[in-house]
Amino acid sequence: MGGVYFILVVFILAIILLASCVKIVPQAHAYVVERLGAYQQTWPVGIHFKLPIVDKVAKKVVLKEQVVDFAPQPVITKDNVTMRIDTVVFFQITDPKLFAYGVENPIMAIENLTATTLRNIIGEMELDQTLTSREIINTKMRASLDIATDPWGIKVNRVELKNIIPPAAIQDAMEKQMKAERERREAILRAEGEKKSTVLVAEGNKESAILEAEAEKQSAILRAEAQKEKMIREAEGQAEAILKVQQATADGIRMIREAGADEAVLKLKSLEAFEKAADGQATKIIIPSEIQGMAGLAASAKEILK
Repeated sequence: MGGVYFILVVFILAIILLASCVKIVPQAHAYVVERLGAYQQTWPVGIHFKLPIVDKVAKKVVLKEQVVDFAPQPVITKDNVTMRIDTVVFFQITDPKLFAYGVENPIMAIENLTATTLRNIIGEMELDQTLTSREIINTKMRASLDIATDPWGIKVNRVELKNIIPPAAIQDAMEKQMKAERERREAILRAEGEKKSTVLVAEGNKESAILEAEAEKQSAILRAEAQKEKMIREAEGQAEAILKVQQATADGIRMIREAGADEAVLKLKSLEAFEKAADGQATKIIIPSEIQGMAGLAASAKEILK
């Protein structure tokens, strides 16, 4: 009975041992395998088997891009201004073997290398240039770090200056300068606004004057047209009155003729018409000779009848 238990225990231990020899490497990872303490191979993604006791996974390496935020480092510019700059490094492991055996502590090594590289670059630049040349500093640091970390199996993709912290006195001076600049821009904008407002008012006055002149012109035209219309209507009325008078006179003469009046009566009627025409309206009237003769004859007849 005891032998059965022993065999069962051995069988279970054998299964556990065999199971421990089966390894599955997940995506974006790599395993560095050693055999008897020496580098054997690098396992990529997938299922792998190792010899029990002889082989072991020495290091599990993450192949995804990683980000490390380093604490602010004191640096001195070319014009002897001390400031603090913290950096962010984006890197990726490209060779798991070099990463496992290249340097003892890769992250600490990258941090120290970043600090020394940053001091070297900033030491060649003045304060104003440092504050306005972030892209240049980032590019130089990335190139330097990429070359230095290549033997460690690390590729530096990007380096960013997260913060540049100058001394307090320089910060105060910069804030005063920025405030003065903002006030200057505000004054310029205010002056430009007042200038535009003045121009708009002048243009509005000009437009108003033009509209008033146009209105006055239109009013004068309407008055002239009204006066013209009045004169035309008065002339037409006078012409119509004269026409009616002439028509009435012609009708009277026609009626006299139709009644059988002789030439003498017609001439006398004409004389009466001249008398009415001259009634207070003319100082001198020229009477035809025929009518003058009839007038004389009428006077003679009047004397005889007396």
